Amino acid sequence: MPTGVLPHREQELAELARAVAGAGAGRPAVVLVRGSRGIGKSALLRAALARIPGEAVVLRARCHDNERDFPYGVVRQLFDPIMRMSNSAPQGVEFPGGEFLATALPESSESPGNGRERVLNSLFHAARSLTSRTPVVMAVDDLHLADEESRQWFSYLARRLDGLPVALLATTADEAADPLAAELGALGHARTVTPGPLCDSCVAERVAEEFDAPVDPELAAVCHNLSRGNPLVLEELTARLVAARVSPGSPDLDTVRRIGAGTLADTTLSWLRQSHPRAADLLTGLAVLGADADLATAALLAGQGELLADEAREALRRTDLIEPGPPETFRHELVRTAVLARTDPRVLVALHERAAALLVRLGAPAGRTAEHLMSSGTTGLDWALPVLRTAARDAAADGHWDDAARYLQRALADTTDPDTVRSLTAQLGAVELHRDVAAAARCAAGLADVADPVERARLLRPFTGPVLALSSSGAATVPFTEAAHALAATAEPAADLLLPLAAQALLTGRRTALRPAVAALRAEPAEASAPALLGAQAAVAAASGLPRTAVRLAARSVRAVSPAEAGVEVLGAAMAYAWTGRLDEAAAWAGRAVRSAQRWNHRGELALALLARSDIAHRQGRLDAALTDAEHAAELAGRVRADELAGAARAMAIRTRLRRGLPVDGAELAAVDLPAEAHPLLRAVVLEARGLLAAHRGDHQQALRLFLECGHQLAARGIANPACVPWRSHAAQAYQALGEPAAARTIAADPLPGGDARPRPAEDRGPAIGTRDAGPVRLTPSERRVTELVLQGLSNLEVAERLCLSKRTVDTHLGRIYRKLAIKGRPELASAVKAL
Repeated sequence: MPTGVLPHREQELAELARAVAGAGAGRPAVVLVRGSRGIGKSALLRAALARIPGEAVVLRARCHDNERDFPYGVVRQLFDPIMRMSNSAPQGVEFPGGEFLATALPESSESPGNGRERVLNSLFHAARSLTSRTPVVMAVDDLHLADEESRQWFSYLARRLDGLPVALLATTADEAADPLAAELGALGHARTVTPGPLCDSCVAERVAEEFDAPVDPELAAVCHNLSRGNPLVLEELTARLVAARVSPGSPDLDTVRRIGAGTLADTTLSWLRQSHPRAADLLTGLAVLGADADLATAALLAGQGELLADEAREALRRTDLIEPGPPETFRHELVRTAVLARTDPRVLVALHERAAALLVRLGAPAGRTAEHLMSSGTTGLDWALPVLRTAARDAAADGHWDDAARYLQRALADTTDPDTVRSLTAQLGAVELHRDVAAAARCAAGLADVADPVERARLLRPFTGPVLALSSSGAATVPFTEAAHALAATAEPAADLLLPLAAQALLTGRRTALRPAVAALRAEPAEASAPALLGAQAAVAAASGLPRTAVRLAARSVRAVSPAEAGVEVLGAAMAYAWTGRLDEAAAWAGRAVRSAQRWNHRGELALALLARSDIAHRQGRLDAALTDAEHAAELAGRVRADELAGAARAMAIRTRLRRGLPVDGAELAAVDLPAEAHPLLRAVVLEARGLLAAHRGDHQQALRLFLECGHQLAARGIANPACVPWRSHAAQAYQALGEPAAARTIAADPLPGGDARPRPAEDRGPAIGTRDAGPVRLTPSERRVTELVLQGLSNLEVAERLCLSKRTVDTHLGRIYRKLAIKGRPELASAVKAL
C-alpha cells in the first residue's frame, strides 16, 4: 500500500509533526500511536518520519514477538546505524555517542559486570550525546512486542527528556492492560494518537487509486463494508480484486464478496488467532452458534469464565468484526463464513455437538438445537431424538418441509427401536407428501407390514388424501386398501380412521370398506373426515353417470366445511359439480382449495387444486386462466416429484394451447409416459391431449385410435360420464374427418352412460310386437350397433370393449332393445330383428 496519507489522516499527522517540531526546540515529546492491527499506525508513522527536516537524526526499530527473548534487541536496532558509522569513521574523527555505545550494550544477558543500571545510564548518555548537534527522533513500531530490557530502557529515557531535543514516537496495540503504555501515557509531555478507520470516501479514493480507474459506488461500498475502514484489510482486498480482474466499473458483487471473505480470513482473523487466541475461540463459538447467538453463550461454548470472556469480548470489539450489541453479532455474514472456513472440520463437528448439548440445557428452541445436531457426527444420543422430532413438527407447522424432512431422516439414523422407527416413518411420510410424493409412497409401503390393524390405520392416516391417490401408481394404493379392509373387520372400528382410509380406497376405484364407512358416517355425521368420504363418493357417482346422487353427496360434503378453511377434501365435490354441469360452484370450491394450499405451503395439494381449477376454467371457456393454472400445476408437481400429476398438467396445458391456437411443442407431450397402473383419469387426459395434437397435425387415424383408447381406459374403470373426458365428441370429429359419418353419428348419439337401467313402469313401455296396438319399432343407431355385435356372438363385456363403453351401458342398451322388441333375451333377438 502506498505510504502516502489520505486526507482522513491529516489531523493525526499534524499531531506527530507538532511533537517533532517541539523536540527540535528542546521540548521533550513522547507520542504513542495506538490502535488495532492494520488500522494504519505504521503507515502514519512512516508518513510522519518522511516529513521530518533533513537535519534531524532518525533512529528506527521494529519489534516482533519472536525477538522478545533477545535482551536489548530493540535498542540494538535503534543504535546500530550509529555504531556502524562510529566504527567506520576516519581515525581522529569522533562520532557523538559512539564511546558510550561501545561499552554500554553487553554481549549477553549473563555477562558479569554489566549491571542493568549501568547499561541504562550508558545508553541514556549515548542518546544525549547524539543531541549535541541535531534533534533526535526515535521511532519504534509495535512497542508492545519489544523485549523487556528494551521496554525498560524506553521508559528510563522517556522520564529523562527534559531539555533534550528528543522525540520518542512509538506505535503500540490498543491494549489497556499494557503497563508501559499506561506509564508513558501518564507523563506530562506524552501524547496519545489513536487513528480511526478510514471513512467511506477515503476507501473509495484508495480503491480507485489501486484500480487506477473510476470505481462503481456499489463496489466502493462493499469494500468499505468488508474492510470496516481497516487499511491493511483494504490493501489486501483491493490487491486480490485487481489480481482477479474484477471490473471496477461493473463488478460482479458476488465475486467481490467471496474474495472479501478470503481476505478477512487471511488478515484480521489470522492476526486475531496469533495475538488473541481466546478472542479467536470466542469468535469461533459465535460463528458456530449462528445468527441467534450472543457472546455470553459463545463464552459458555468455548469454556471461558466471565473474566476471560470479558477480555476476549473487548479484543473482538476493537477488531470491528462484530456489532457492539447487545446482542453482539457479526457485522457481516461473510465474517462468519470466513471464521468457519478457517476452522478445522473436526473441531467444527465437536463444537456443533457441544453446542447442541448446551442449547438443550439452556432450553433453546428445538429447531436451533437440531441444526447443530445435523452438523455433528455422533448418532445415538439419548437426548437427540425428542429434539429432532419436536424440531420437525415445528418446521412442518411453519411449512418448512425440507427442514422437517432433514430432521426426521437424522432421527431415523439415531434409533433402532422398531416402534420408534415406524412412528418416525409415518411422521416423515406425512412431511414428504408436501415435498416428495414418491418418497411418501415409499414410506406408506414401509408401514404395510404392521400387524395390528388399528395401529396400521393410525400410522397410515396422515398419508390419506387425493394427492397420493392420484399421483402414485396402483401399487402405492395397496397399503391403504388392505388397511381399510383389515380395520373394517375389527369390532367397532374408529370412524376417524375408517372414513379417510375408505375415501382413499374409493378415489383409486376400490370400494373396500365402503359400507362400514357409510354406516360409521351415519353414526357420526360430524366426524372431521366426513367431507373427504362424501366428496370421494360424489366424484365417483358423477363419473358413473349418476348426476342427482353426485350433486346430493357434493352438497353434503361441502356443507360442514368453512369456505375459508376448505382444503383438498372439497376437490371431490368440486369435480362432481364440474362433471354435472354446475361449473360456477365447482370453480368456487376449487379456488378455495387453491388458496388454502397456498396459505399452508402444501405444494402437492396446491398442484392438485390448480389442476382441478384449470380443468374447470377450460370447461368455462376461460382459457388464459386455465393455461396459467395448468403450467403452474406442472411446475409444482415436478418439484414434489408427483410425476403423474405433472404429466396430466402438461397435457392439459397443451390441450388449452391447441384450443387457443397457440404453438405447441409436441416433444413435451411425447415425454409424458404415465405407467399403466396410473389413475385412469390422468391417463385419459394425456390420451385426449395426444389425440387432439394428432388431429391438429392432420393425422386423424392416429387421433381416432387415441380417443378410442381413452374410452377403453375409462370404461374399464367404470367411468362412464362423457363429461369427465369428452372423448366421444373428439372421436366423432375424427370419424367425420375420415369420411365415416355413420360411425360419427353412432358414437356421438350414445345416450348418457349410466342412465337408469331399471325397468320402466308398464305404461311407459311400448306395445308388444305382434299385438294389434303395436306400431313400428325403431332402434337408435347405438342400439343397432349393439344388436349387430350381440348377433355376432360377442358377450356384453366384449361388446363394451369394442364400442368403448362400460358393461353397464351395454346392459342398459340390451334392456331397452328387449323391451322395444317385446322379447326376453338373446335367443329371441335374431328372429325379432328379422321381423322388423
